[in-house]
Amino acid sequence: MAGAILVLAAVTRLGSFMRYIPEPVVTGFTAGIAVIIFSSQVKDFLGLAIENLPAAVVPQWEALIAHVSSLSVATTALSFGALALILVLRRFAPKVPGFLLAVVLGAVIVSLFQLPVATIGSRFGALQASIPVPHLPALSLSRMAELLPSALTIAFLAGIESLLSAVVADGMSGGRHRPNAELLAQGVANAASALVGGLPATGAIARTATNIRAGARSPMAGVLHALFVLAVMLLLAPLAVYIPLASLAAILMVVAWNMSEVGKMRHLMRAPMGDRVLLLLTFVLTVTVDLTVAIAAGVVLAAVLFMHRMAESASVAPPAEDEDEDARAHLPPGVEVFEVRGPLFFGAAARLSEVLDQIGQPPRVFILRMEDVPMVDATGVAALEDFLRRCRAGGTKVILSGLKPAAAQIVTRMGLADAPGHLALVTDFQAALTLASRRVATP
Repeated sequence: MAGAILVLAAVTRLGSFMRYIPEPVVTGFTAGIAVIIFSSQVKDFLGLAIENLPAAVVPQWEALIAHVSSLSVATTALSFGALALILVLRRFAPKVPGFLLAVVLGAVIVSLFQLPVATIGSRFGALQASIPVPHLPALSLSRMAELLPSALTIAFLAGIESLLSAVVADGMSGGRHRPNAELLAQGVANAASALVGGLPATGAIARTATNIRAGARSPMAGVLHALFVLAVMLLLAPLAVYIPLASLAAILMVVAWNMSEVGKMRHLMRAPMGDRVLLLLTFVLTVTVDLTVAIAAGVVLAAVLFMHRMAESASVAPPAEDEDEDARAHLPPGVEVFEVRGPLFFGAAARLSEVLDQIGQPPRVFILRMEDVPMVDATGVAALEDFLRRCRAGGTKVILSGLKPAAAQIVTRMGLADAPGHLALVTDFQAALTLASRRVATP
């Protein structure tokens, strides 16, 4: 069901909306994920004897501190050795696959010296070396209705996680992903996974970052990754049980540091206050509450900040005095002109209602220049209607000049068309001046 929902999202092109998530949200989310990954690996990195490590970061650290006395010297030494190997190879031999070498050498050392270190085998047991036969689940309307909320949650999390992984990958590699293709692939993968009893699949930021840091440059890296995992399961399952969790913890800590992008965090902390609050809020909520909550809160706050900035950028004011013949000083007597700049949407519509309060005595003709209005929404049209109503009550004729085609179409469709004696729509300011001059000359 989750796979079908993802396919539907791809067909309806919902993935394209991911491009509107601002950088502070993505950076804060990614840095928060890095903290979560790092925190979750401390137990295996130090070999602490914690039976059930909490999922949340704060309780995790409470448990880690409480069990620090159970630190394993052998595990810690192996972890630091793997970490040192990765960092040295990255510095002096970047083309050598340090992550793979750390895993292989760790498994060899643990096997040769019989170190008391947790491995995949000791923690999870033997790996299954076969693929289950695909089969359809039992379907019924009642069962599907019962599972729909869970399916929506899985689809939402899988889509968000995968597309955020793609956004992070774009930032790291300089590429450009196709969001709807990503959702379609995730949907097909999840449906196929369910047919063999598998877990939901999603693009993971940790694996993606590891892949790119290891030198991946094309989608073939993901294909080879899948084939390699399949080959390990089918051919090397008996050997994979010897991989020490300490080596994997060292790898994931390096990945977490790379994901944190401390330099980008510092750079964004020099941004305007709203962006800094957005970055920190997303980061803190990701670490302390929930990934979904962090994304939702970050996107909502980003939208509010954007609307506030757009409203602040919009203005309704007299044109600036200059030497041009269109300056206010050359207006015919009884004609007033104001310029509207910026989008006339619900965040800025209130400014229009203040215009008549600024000028005092109503003029005979009021020209609203709208050449710099990129868009008008329903609230903007309502503000124009209220403005026209007040002007009509004061005997003022209104001329709208320079409306862009898209804005003019909306205004006309919502009922604000040419009304002789009350409202006129003209193409430019010169036409507005000519029409205004004729009207003030008419008794």
